Order: sequence, then C-alpha cells, then structure tokens
Amino acid sequence: MALLLIGVPSPLLWGVLAGLLRFVPYIGSLIAALFPMALAAAVDPGWSMVLWTGGLFFVTEAVAGQFVEPLLYGNSTGLSPISVVVAAIFWSWLWGPIGLILSTPLSLCLVVLGRHVEQLEFLDIMLGDRPALTPVESFYQRMLAADEDEASDHAELLLKELSLTAYYDEVALPGLELAALDAQRNILSAEQLARIKETIKELVQDLEGHLDKKPASDKPEDIAGPSIQGQPLSNLPPPGSVECDGKGLAAIWRSPTPVLCVAGRGPLDEAVAAMLCQLLSKHGIGARVAPYEAATRGNINLMQTDDVALVCVSYLDVGGKSAHLRYLLQRLRQRMPLTPFVVGLWPSDNMSGPQQMLRAEFGANHYARTLREAVETCVTLAKASAEESDRKAPILPPALEREAG
Repeated sequence: MALLLIGVPSPLLWGVLAGLLRFVPYIGSLIAALFPMALAAAVDPGWSMVLWTGGLFFVTEAVAGQFVEPLLYGNSTGLSPISVVVAAIFWSWLWGPIGLILSTPLSLCLVVLGRHVEQLEFLDIMLGDRPALTPVESFYQRMLAADEDEASDHAELLLKELSLTAYYDEVALPGLELAALDAQRNILSAEQLARIKETIKELVQDLEGHLDKKPASDKPEDIAGPSIQGQPLSNLPPPGSVECDGKGLAAIWRSPTPVLCVAGRGPLDEAVAAMLCQLLSKHGIGARVAPYEAATRGNINLMQTDDVALVCVSYLDVGGKSAHLRYLLQRLRQRMPLTPFVVGLWPSDNMSGPQQMLRAEFGANHYARTLREAVETCVTLAKASAEESDRKAPILPPALEREAG
C-alpha cells in the first residue's frame, strides 16, 4: 500500500518479494529494497520517489525487526547464530536463490523435529541455541570436576532468577541425586564422592552471603512462569522467617542451635543437611549438622541433645531402601523421646505413599519433600512454641492433633 501511494510500479510484486526475502538473514531486506529503488530511479526524473522508497524500507525494517517480530515470535527462533549462517551457505549452494530464501524456515523445522523426535535430537543440539547441558547437569559436571569456583559462578548466575531455596531445591538437590545414582551403580569412586562432598561444602560457604529472597527481575514473566536455559522454574516465594528475639518462643528455641540436622547414611546426605542448616539460619533459626557417624549405636549416647528443640533427618534415598533410615530414627527417638522429628526424603518422588503410611513406618512427626517444605515446617513449629512447657509436649499441626486425639 505504501509503495502504491509513493507511485512505484507493481507495488504488489515488490511487497511479496520483500516478505519472502525477510527469511534471508542479514542481506534479505537490503536486496528487497534495491529493486523498487532502482525502478523508482528509472521512472521518476527527480530523486523524491527514490528517497521515499528507501525511507519506507528503512523505517519498515526497523519497526518490524525491533518491535513487531519480537512481540510475535519472541526473543529467539531457537536457532544459534552460527547455524543460521551455515544453513544459508548450504541451502544456497544446494538450491541457489530459492535455497537462500528457504534456509531459515528449513533449519527451524529441523530444530523443532529434533526437540520432539528422540532419534533426531542431535539436530537440536547442532542447530539449536539451547545449551547442551541443563542447569542440573551443569551443576553435576562442576561437582565431578571439583571446580568450586566454576560451581559458585554458575550458582551466582542462576541466583539472579532464583531464591537460594529454589536454587537448592531445583538445581543442587537433583544434581546430587544424579551423583547418588552414579554412586549406587559404582560409576563414582570413593575418591570422587569425597571430592563432591568437599566441593558442595565450599559452594555452601560461598553462598553464605546470599539472602533467601526472590530476586527482582526487570524481565516480564509470561503465563508459563520463569525459566533458565529452557528449563521451567518454580515461582514460589521463599519460606517465611521467624524472629528469634525471645518474644513468643519457648526457651529451648532461643538457644544458639535449636535444630539438629542429622545426616543419613548416604555419602551425600551430609551435604544436603548443610544446605538445610544454611537455609534455616537465613530464616532466623540456628541449626547444626550431625554426621551419620555421630548417631551410630556406639556414639548416639555421646550426642549433645540438651538444647535441641527439633531434629531434622536428611535422607537422599535413591535406592528405595528404608532400613537404615528406620533404625536411625529408632536410635534418635530413644535418645530424644519427646523431641519432634522432621524427615526430609530427597528426592520428592520417593514420597509417593500417603504420609500416614510413612508415619507408621518411620514414626516421625513431619515429612518434607523439598528443602522449602522442611524450612517452612521448622519455622511453623518455632512460631507455634509459646512457653517452655511445649518442650515436654511436642507441637503438632491440627491434622496430626486430630489423629493423636
């Protein structure tokens, strides 16, 4: 329509050609403008028609490229910049000008096939712009390499979009699950597991300065929620906090470390317990880690329990074996019969059964599927403690009180 108003002959032809050449990367718009400008120079004795035509293509290209197409197609087509150039060269060599026009649509179709057909996944890896490793796999790779600096740098990047709780739940815990599975299959040696444990401890120490809060983001979130490197992420706010200032809390909750985080028998349970301790401290509750060796039959009576208001057991169960956890809880219950227990079963898939069955099997008061749930349970119990007498009668949620009654 604009070319018709300017007076360029055959405006429909040049409009259709400009639409087709939009698929040609980098030079398509320039080629689309040259033909009508050359025709305008031939039919108009002055320069006005040429300038109007050139200005039309310049403004149209700027508006379409910077405003219209990002709104319609999003920020990316899913193609890497190198694959766009390589595809343009290949299809131009194969089919000439027609291949140049069709190179981007054909490459995009191949990427979509690679994302939905397992046998063609290599096409998505070669041509797509998504990273080869997910955030969880990148985390595990850095743990295997024992590179705490790279691990901390990767965590800092993800914490621009996630709270500390969400990072531990959605990246660190699944990454440790991969390590535990490899250890169960004897793929990892004892030396590698020891290096992973030390790297996790270094990472937790490096993240000590981070507050557990949802970071502010300037990017608008779509209906599907935020994502990092193509992976959907939780948009839940961090757990609430409790002010341990002596007001409204039982005396035992005002001790320096009222929560005892006991690690399970697994090689990485102590690492998860360290994460939980850090998160609890971010929300106003002191906690300390007790390794599995401290709760063995020979050492359980030596454990310091006078200032313990709550016991959290960390259990990264990837093999489905619950005997170690059951006997661990029995020993802890005999040592602290009036203290409430929270059992964290990581990962959450292992908690498919009803909680009533879990309570009957293990005898704990509460169960958590994520670190966020464990922190929320501890904060709730701390806030619910009003007097020192609550130390003798463990506080139960309404649902458990009805069951106990």
